[in-house]
Amino acid sequence: MIAHKCPHIQVTIVDVNADRIAAWNSEHLPIYEPGLEEIVKACRGKNLFFSTDVDKAIIEADLVFVSVNTPTKKSGVGAGYAADLFYVEACTRRIASVATSSKIVVEKSTVPCRTAQSMRTILEANSRPGLRFDILSNPEFLAEGTAIKDLDAPDRVLIGSLSTPEGRAAQQSLVEVYANWVPRARVITTGLWSSELSKLAANALLAQRISSINALSAICEATGADVDEVAHACGLDSRIGSKFLKSSVGFGGSCFQKDILNLVYLSESLHLPEVADYWRQVITMNEYQKRRFAQTVVSSMFNTITNKKLAVLGFAFKKDTGDTRETPSATVCRFFRQENAKVSIYDPKVPEKQIFVDLTEPGVADDSQLVQQQVTVCKSAMEACTGAEGICVLTEWDEFKSLDWEAIYASMAKPAMVFDGRGILDADKLRSIGFKVHSIGKGLNL
Repeated sequence: MIAHKCPHIQVTIVDVNADRIAAWNSEHLPIYEPGLEEIVKACRGKNLFFSTDVDKAIIEADLVFVSVNTPTKKSGVGAGYAADLFYVEACTRRIASVATSSKIVVEKSTVPCRTAQSMRTILEANSRPGLRFDILSNPEFLAEGTAIKDLDAPDRVLIGSLSTPEGRAAQQSLVEVYANWVPRARVITTGLWSSELSKLAANALLAQRISSINALSAICEATGADVDEVAHACGLDSRIGSKFLKSSVGFGGSCFQKDILNLVYLSESLHLPEVADYWRQVITMNEYQKRRFAQTVVSSMFNTITNKKLAVLGFAFKKDTGDTRETPSATVCRFFRQENAKVSIYDPKVPEKQIFVDLTEPGVADDSQLVQQQVTVCKSAMEACTGAEGICVLTEWDEFKSLDWEAIYASMAKPAMVFDGRGILDADKLRSIGFKVHSIGKGLNL
């Protein structure tokens, strides 16, 4: 987007992964995002470049954006909660070792509060004498599926810096980049630590709203209330608002779970156990919602799905992206595998290879072969549903709303059941065709 909006600025994206860079230079980009391909192809080779020459790009740059993965640690101190900053540190050391001039280093990755201090220590300890490094925090507030629109017209751009003359000057340099297309009133300048924490806080608050409405969806199903009607009524309150009050099978994606766990670890590190417990419950509620949905499928199908064919429509964690990180679909499908069901999966944007990677249990003997026996990845929704006894809608792709449901019903074993984990289907219409339907957060009208 910077290259698109600022033709006078050269933007070079570098990565040590040659295959990834090759994909960005090809006709088939490595990720799907509406509007992304058009911008990349319009700017690539003009002022937008993709390269594996990391050192050359660092040497030539005035601003260096550190945009690397910060996954949750899997072992050691803080395992399961703390962010793994290995890639951030490795990137910082690379900058320090090769830079021949002073740089502004910008945190784009989601990092724990005060990460910039460790970056500064590494840069100053490993760089050439006389060089200056100013560190800024510029967290990203994008939603997958609408990232281009979010960049084009952001709610806000947040830039944090140290409150020193040098820090403020560096901050202004980045402000001027965004000023090429973002109104100045939407560019928010803060202290460095506030900016770092704001990203974690924003994701935690959004995820908390989803877990809150999902908690209410369980009450709705038990009482006969309609979660959409409850959400609409609550959302009309200006103090609450309507966004992120859509009940579903659970939230996924690369940010929410990782950032909430990070917040839990930060709270525990600061000796705030009650705060840690509060945020941990958001994750607990999300896991419960996925498990509750899967158990509803089993109980509705006469308490067994052994050798029954279940169609899963949607594997990405949400529509308009091929991203499967922490997708609820994977959790639900693993549950179905444990119950010995035959699972047929269709998603318009997730490759077959990625689905099998996500469903393979590491450390289980011959698990990859067992997955192949239990799971089939299909080329169409119709293929996935043919012969199935139940259909689970787990991603809210628009195409699922307009499928030929009458033809699907005719192709299925009876009684044919639909479990709408996203609340996107016309349940009354499906029932008129003959389906038995369960919609998340609504009465069990099977």
